[in-house]
Amino acid sequence: MAQDSRNKGTPGTAESIDEAVPSKHPGHGKGYSDAVTGHDHHEHGGGHGTDHEGHQDQDAHGGHDGHESHQGHQSHGGHGGHGDHAAQFRQKFWLTLVLAIPVVYFSPMFGHLLGYTAPEFPGSSWIAPVLGTVIFFYGGWPFLSGGYNELRRRQPGMMLLISLAITVAFVASWITSLGIGGFDLDFWWELALLVAIMLLGHWVEMRALGSAQGALDALAALLPDEAEKITGDGTETVAVSDLATDDVVLVRPGARLPADGEIIEGQADLDESMITGESKTVTRTVGDAVVAGTVATDNTLRVRVTAIGDDTALAGIQRLVAEAQSSSSRAQALADRAAAFLFYFAAVAGIITFLVWTILGSPDEAVIRTVTVLVIACPHALGLAIPLVIAISTERAARAGVLIKSRMALERMRRVDVVLFDKTGTLTKGEPAVTSLAANGVSEEELLALAAAAESDSEHPVARAIVSAAEKRRTGGAMYRASGFSSTMGKGVQAEVDGQRITVGGPAMLEEMELTEPQELAETTAGWKDRGASILHVIQGSKVIGAIGLEDDVREESHQAVSALQERGIKVAMITGDARQVADAVAEKLGIDEVFAEVLPKDKDAKVTELQKRGLKVAMVGDGVNDSPALARAEVGIAIGAGTDVAMESAGVVLAGNDPRAVLSMVELSRASYRKMWQNLVWATGYNIVAVPLAAGVLAFAGFVLSPAAGAILMSASTVVVALNAQLLRRLELKPEKVLANN
Repeated sequence: MAQDSRNKGTPGTAESIDEAVPSKHPGHGKGYSDAVTGHDHHEHGGGHGTDHEGHQDQDAHGGHDGHESHQGHQSHGGHGGHGDHAAQFRQKFWLTLVLAIPVVYFSPMFGHLLGYTAPEFPGSSWIAPVLGTVIFFYGGWPFLSGGYNELRRRQPGMMLLISLAITVAFVASWITSLGIGGFDLDFWWELALLVAIMLLGHWVEMRALGSAQGALDALAALLPDEAEKITGDGTETVAVSDLATDDVVLVRPGARLPADGEIIEGQADLDESMITGESKTVTRTVGDAVVAGTVATDNTLRVRVTAIGDDTALAGIQRLVAEAQSSSSRAQALADRAAAFLFYFAAVAGIITFLVWTILGSPDEAVIRTVTVLVIACPHALGLAIPLVIAISTERAARAGVLIKSRMALERMRRVDVVLFDKTGTLTKGEPAVTSLAANGVSEEELLALAAAAESDSEHPVARAIVSAAEKRRTGGAMYRASGFSSTMGKGVQAEVDGQRITVGGPAMLEEMELTEPQELAETTAGWKDRGASILHVIQGSKVIGAIGLEDDVREESHQAVSALQERGIKVAMITGDARQVADAVAEKLGIDEVFAEVLPKDKDAKVTELQKRGLKVAMVGDGVNDSPALARAEVGIAIGAGTDVAMESAGVVLAGNDPRAVLSMVELSRASYRKMWQNLVWATGYNIVAVPLAAGVLAFAGFVLSPAAGAILMSASTVVVALNAQLLRRLELKPEKVLANN
């Protein structure tokens, strides 16, 4: 099938590659540029612009201040390397669990609780102390080091609360095991279970989180390691870092460009999806600017290097992503805030308990009561309250085609004030569709049939749109057959159809054929131009027999998504590189609240910042590389699954499909999961508020004192309640159609 390569560029359009590097495309400026493929079709008189935006957020995994642990896992801050830390916590959990089984079984206190006696043999009494010590230092080290760092920063949180409980349990248990003071404070089993459950909670939590560094790694992976540099003796393979400006490199078919540059020899279809987010190739030839990381798919090119290293467009995107991620809010997790409260609560309660029992003349009881208060001050449930909700939420979301990569994205979505949608491929289908017909001397059906026949041998998206529209409108009879197909770059196509020469093209084709658009057609197409439609004329011989208007088709789901979000009190905005009239036409169809049009890729995250400066919390929805800074900058970044790897890495949420209604699922899930988080924290902290005073002996005057064993049992019971409550999230329906039905 003949290849239809047509010129690029449209007035008033912020086009992706031209935006990334200075354009040196000769003669560009009037060609139809398809919003999905980046291919350029016929010239036209409308103001249709292309969106060619790549798109993206990520929550940057900010948050978790206070969750410091081992090997540089600082506060979970930034959550860099979560894959490694998840593996470390998984390993520690399983080994700790294996060691905890004999510790619990041979613990006299636990045996007394369940009414059994562990077998005795030489050394059996040392099983719990020895293995418990291993658990304390091996499994407990992340919490001990994290607790120390929280204490040093004077920001108590979960780590300090856990380290307090396990340290007191460790010291008290050794005192009991060594027979010092005659105390019965055998907490080895409680120490082992607490460390195991907290490790499990952290493992579950970090497995549910994404890695902020993944976006930058994905961007870096787009560049080759080596380049073929052209020298006086031929070519030599050099490291990309050794290239200099004005060097000439050879780019073979299938290879990635090693640097930004200008083509000085050759023509090739380039895969620019890493910049545009669009899957189809775009033709580049001598004089065209090209970008590092893009792929020459079919021919060899010679490219003069114009920018290297940090000066490339890709490096600029990397810097924006890194800056946006580092500037993201570091909101402290709910569990950390609850843990900080419980730490102060336990510390004050412990001091008061010790002082009161000492003043009452019972120093031994003062030690027992104080140790009991401090040990049970950290409920198992608190370590699982948030991670369990996150794990179940992410699982439920995945079943609905929503991948949650960032816990903070899940938490923040409930508070979003505005959802900022990229237009092309998100609210629209990202491909041209025939929306208007105007015939002159023939029927509209015949006009479309003749144009489709002429375009039938073209692979261009515009041609496919015309052929598809003709097939849908055909009421009967055979389709016209065409022969002698030819195309002229940037102007249009010609073919012999039913013995007549049929030409389909834009204003440049009319000018070349020295034809004028009939007045009656001009009056009709003027309105099409006002709304940004791309206009093609159909010429039979030397007579203009009609015009076809093409526009990027709006998804039906977009109407439902916009109205449903607005009904929930969330504003909807749209951002696009398209000309203003194109953007306004789409916004009017959908009832969108605010439009940002003709936005360069490098300015997208600035628009997010502009909204944030108004006091709005922003969710950004996009699908390409040049959206990645905006996705990272927004409170919640949502990547369309059909987009690029970098988009999905930079986002906190990835939609597996292209259905914008899935954003509603995120809103519903965020609100539901937040409620569960609070309910679980109430259960977890409520246990302490009741159990700690009882353990301290506030009812001792009435003959009731909560024993250490009973306190531990209550702690376990609170864990069961939290786990069961989190399971109720499984009843939540997240399929977009279900969410709308329940609206």
